[in-house]
Amino acid sequence: MPSDAVLAFDTSGHWCTAAVLHRGEALAHLDEPMATGQGERLFDVIGAVMAKAGIVWPDVAALGVGTGPGNFTGIRIGVSAARGLALGLGVPAIGVDRFACLALDGPDLPTMIPAPRGLAWVARAGHAPEQVDPANHKGPFIAAPGDFPTLAATPPTFALAIAIARLADARRDTPQPRPAPLYLRPADAAPPSEAAPALLD
Repeated sequence: MPSDAVLAFDTSGHWCTAAVLHRGEALAHLDEPMATGQGERLFDVIGAVMAKAGIVWPDVAALGVGTGPGNFTGIRIGVSAARGLALGLGVPAIGVDRFACLALDGPDLPTMIPAPRGLAWVARAGHAPEQVDPANHKGPFIAAPGDFPTLAATPPTFALAIAIARLADARRDTPQPRPAPLYLRPADAAPPSEAAPALLD
């Protein structure tokens, strides 16, 4: 039975995905598309991918979790699960963002992830992600209309959970901060602009 395994998972989008990596080899990978319900499905998916890889909890030496960008609730589900598991298992949990996953073994170009309302997030090494408007050719990476075709959504080299596992494995021997959500925009929900009326007796 493999030991010293890395368990990785992500719930930051319309999916619930997990993978197990052992000494650089992906032993198992599961990817379930879903619009909602990641919180209810995550541990079932984790259990299924662990069974497929032939590991049990004591074999897990490190955790990797996707930190976004993506759905606010989905990111919190994954990050909270990773923190809780890390505490219970006594293993490190490493947060990995999707930009790093897209850049893993890929071309040395800015990576791009679609954003709501037809916009996109673009990141390049050493710089914070920046928002661009592809339709109107506006953004820090767009000098002229002809520049935008080079900024098509970056195709992944690895499945998301496998990329997270690979990056977590590479980072686990150096001190890492606790996983934290990567939020690139404010929440869509806003607090009421006026105080709620007092309840009458």
